[in-house]
Amino acid sequence: MGVGTWLLLLVTHPNEFRTLVQFWLHHESKRDITDESEHATSGWDRESMRKCWGFLDATSRSFSAVIKELDGDLARAIALFYLVLRGLDTIEDDMTIPNDKKQKLLRSFHELTLTEGWTFTENGPNEKDRQLLVEYDCVVTELNLLDPGYKKVIIDICHKMENGMADFAHKAAVSKGPVYVETAEEYDLYCHYVAGLVGEGLSGIFSASGKEAPWLASQLELSNSMGLLLQKTNIIRDFREDTDDSRFFWPREIWGAFGFNDMAEMRLGPGIDVKEGVKERALWVQSAMILDAMRHLVDALDYLRVLKNQTVFNFCAIPATMAIATLELCFMNPAMFERNIKIRKAEAADLIMKSTNPREVAYILRDFCRKIHARSSPKDPSFMALSLTCGQIEQWCEHQYPSFIQLNASQSGHASTSMNPADQRSQIVLADTEKEKAYKRETRYRQLGLNPNAPGPAAENAGLPWEMFLMIGAMIGAVALISVGVIFAVLWWFPEGQ
Repeated sequence: MGVGTWLLLLVTHPNEFRTLVQFWLHHESKRDITDESEHATSGWDRESMRKCWGFLDATSRSFSAVIKELDGDLARAIALFYLVLRGLDTIEDDMTIPNDKKQKLLRSFHELTLTEGWTFTENGPNEKDRQLLVEYDCVVTELNLLDPGYKKVIIDICHKMENGMADFAHKAAVSKGPVYVETAEEYDLYCHYVAGLVGEGLSGIFSASGKEAPWLASQLELSNSMGLLLQKTNIIRDFREDTDDSRFFWPREIWGAFGFNDMAEMRLGPGIDVKEGVKERALWVQSAMILDAMRHLVDALDYLRVLKNQTVFNFCAIPATMAIATLELCFMNPAMFERNIKIRKAEAADLIMKSTNPREVAYILRDFCRKIHARSSPKDPSFMALSLTCGQIEQWCEHQYPSFIQLNASQSGHASTSMNPADQRSQIVLADTEKEKAYKRETRYRQLGLNPNAPGPAAENAGLPWEMFLMIGAMIGAVALISVGVIFAVLWWFPEGQ
């Protein structure tokens, strides 16, 4: 952003200006992979790995930044994982490669990616990431240097993904017209191959690093849901760009139920003749698609809650909060059918700064769900299901992180908790606490054989066993008297000198 842009933002959106300044001042990168102390884990001292980091920056600037923040060699492993899948995707996307050749390349990519010196130079000249495959030998070299635990996960996921991609690529190649995803089940399968498997692979790498629990790798459903949430959000947001390029990912089962014969019929904007009722029906389709994406939110929260490494948590939580913010932006927003829309930079910066712990992330998701629910209409066929889904998020948050429990920061850096006195639930908890104390006090009285309702000493002293103390004192006194008497008798009967 230039100086003029900053000044304009200050005048038109002062709150956003403040947020971006705070982000710039306080959220700087905490890790420099080029530093000599990082070479052992980042591999920056090797030319092949420096090329890989360069390709990561070139293919995805946003992913590159968060990957580099990961602890130790986890950053290098995930960077290579990303480049392997990017190379696979570059072959799958290239329409200039004949189907027979593409099928062979895709289905053997897990072997090619371990073959020293392998490169591919036959991508079309307009393929944006073709240079990665032209110099792919650097990725192969670094992949073979990885810890075997990491490498096994990457190759296994690559093998699964390549077969799924090959199946869909073959379907597109043999089709004489536009290729549609027919059912919601097929839509889930497609998203699983392109994103759910990425989630499974990341969980496997997190576990292999030792920074997360070994059993995280076996949480396939939660891992898959994390991937599907992000992928479906992108598919919803990119509606206009995809349909303009004749790419149709929304399942016919959803949009066909609202009277559309083609996804392109939902496009709005200048120069498009829109028939009566199309805009409203398009918004109902949009609502159904967003509802389908939101059904993965509870799984995403469950997944984030079990992570223990801070950098891993940030890596997973930030895309999740960005996703729900994007879904809220798209919901009942006809502009999505006219052009690509995205959340503002200040909102993105604010989400990044707040996505630091499971409780905060849960509340972020809850608040955006409330906004979605507030804009929903009873006329919407998805209204009831949408309300239930938003209610599930509310229920999850209240069960795991009750809102009447407040976190209070202290100067020492340790947080304490207190109850919000304005919340009626606080009064119930306090009353239950007093009842529990009274029950314990009554039980103590009865154990001592006392009447808890009889007038007596103060409550705080009532439980002290004074009778026992008196008995013990009397016994000690009796023993002392007997001892003195014995000593006196001995001295009496056996006087000194006898």
